[in-house]
Formats: sequence, C-alpha cells, structure tokens
Amino acid sequence: MRNEGPRDPNFGTGRQDGSAHDRARRRFLKGAGAAALGLTAAGIGLGPGRPAAAAGRPMLTRSIPSSGEALPVIGFGTWQTFDVGASEAERAPLREVLRLLFEAGGKVIDSSPMYGPAEGVVGDLLTDLKAHDKAFYATKVWTEGEARGIASMERSFSLYRSSPIDLMQIHNLVDWRTHLKTLRAWKEQGRFRYIGITHYTIPAYDDLAAVIRSEKIDFVQFNYSLDVREAERMLLPLAAERGVATVINRPFGGGGLFGRVRGVPLPAWAKEAGAESWAQLFLRYILANPAVTCVIPGTGKPGHARDNLAAGLSPLPAPEAQSALARAWERM
Repeated sequence: MRNEGPRDPNFGTGRQDGSAHDRARRRFLKGAGAAALGLTAAGIGLGPGRPAAAAGRPMLTRSIPSSGEALPVIGFGTWQTFDVGASEAERAPLREVLRLLFEAGGKVIDSSPMYGPAEGVVGDLLTDLKAHDKAFYATKVWTEGEARGIASMERSFSLYRSSPIDLMQIHNLVDWRTHLKTLRAWKEQGRFRYIGITHYTIPAYDDLAAVIRSEKIDFVQFNYSLDVREAERMLLPLAAERGVATVINRPFGGGGLFGRVRGVPLPAWAKEAGAESWAQLFLRYILANPAVTCVIPGTGKPGHARDNLAAGLSPLPAPEAQSALARAWERM
C-alpha cells in the first residue's frame, strides 16, 4: 500500500463532473478548510510547503517514564514486512530500511516469534550493518507455559545475536501471569532492560488496563490510529498516570486509512500540521498525544520508510490540535 494516494489530475483545474466521488471530495475539502482554522488557532502552523523533514534535524524523542531514557518517536515494526527468506533480493530493501532508521536518529525495532523468520532477519541485518549498538530491540514471548516461554525467549536471544534485549513483551497477553514472573527475574539479572505487554485489538483494552493498574511494567503496546481512537479514552491517560511507556501498533489502521484518501490530494490544513504526505499526517496525529512514546509503522520499502521517519523530524502538533484533525477526518 502506498503511503500517499495518487494525485487527482482534476484537482485544482476547476473541472467537476458532478460524480458522487467529486461531491464527497468537495464536502471533505470544505470541512477540512474549516478545520484548518482550528489548526492554525492552535499555533501549530509551519507555513505552506515547509518540509517536514528539515535537513539535519534530529528525530524527536520522548522519555521512558520508568527510567527517563530518551526514545525516538518513530520506530519500525516487522510484522509481515521482515518475514522473508535469505536471498539478497529479499533482504537488501530491509537492510536499507534499517539504515534509514538509524540515519534519521531512530532506533526502535519491534518483532516477535509470531512473525515467522522476522527475529532472525533483524539479527542478521543488524550484524551486517554492525548496528546492534544503535538499535533499541523489542521482541515478545508468545506461547503458554513457563518452560515454553523460557525456550522461546532463549531462542530470541540466539536469533538477535546480542544481549541484553532492550524490551521483552508478553505478546497479546498470552499466559501473561506465568511469563511476567520470568520477565521480572530476567530483568533483575540484566538480560532485559525493560518489560511490557501487548495487544492489537479494542476488546483487549480492559485486560491491558487491568495489568497496567495491578502490575509494575515499563511498556504497553496497543493499536491506535486516526480512525481507531478508543485508546484516547482510557489506555493513554492510564499509561500516563501509571508511568508506563506506550508503543503504538497499527498506526495506519491496518492500511485502511490509505484506502480512504486514495485519489485525494493532501490539503493545506495537513501541511499546517507539518505533514508532507498522508502517512506523515496519520503518524503526527498519533504523536500529538503526549502519552504516546513511540509509533512503529511497518514497511519493507525504503521510500515508505523515509516518508514515515520524516513524521518525527519536525515539531509536533499541539495536543489540542488533535480534535481539529479528527473533525477534518470525520468530514471525509
């Protein structure tokens, strides 16, 4: 899926064919224009056409609450995208994706045993790049039972080819009570720097919240996007209250966001939010929430990686600008 829909050749030419698509687009742009006033009033305007990825500007960071360590706000997920074989043709683009991540000042790479060979691919590519020291590596345990969990995590160490692992997470809360004991013990031993839990669906939010309230963890990972905003009501405020860092998966709504803007040019109000593409707008909406620590879009394409990384290279919209962005989106 392209990060930005193709430009509509009729936009700005005055041509109107009266189709339902055109009428819907005009309604959207009219509403978006009104929303732009809200964005400007929020004080986030960067001026039309100003590049989001200013040359030489370092990536923005946010602090991990449990330690104060600064973490770059854009990282990469590896689900599906790093599930490849050993050929150079398959791995060369992924090596470039990681090189671009480090070049932009990013470091977070998120994987899991659930993602096929992705853990091993990450380990191999970081070895190729001599970049283990540049990465903040997050992976997961995804199985039931203490013994199986230990075996899975030992295998993750072997595939990653380095120690410690920065963040070990319990994937989708599978047998979390059992694994949390091991995670705590291994963190105490210095094998993990941080520990956390994950999920990717709204029905799991209550369970995630219960763990955040009752257990001492460093990170929670969950889904959040411009079209799936339920996390704003409970999980994000709770994580901020409890001092838990947040990693955001599915920031593009599983790709559905791009389907809604295919053929729609990026409007001026999006540029006022510091975005030069739809992908950057979607990511910057998420990052406008101060409770978000890091967002992990997944891609295996260097061009998309460069675009995604640019979302973290300019001053972010003010938190109050989120409502204006959401209103513009809802008018589409």
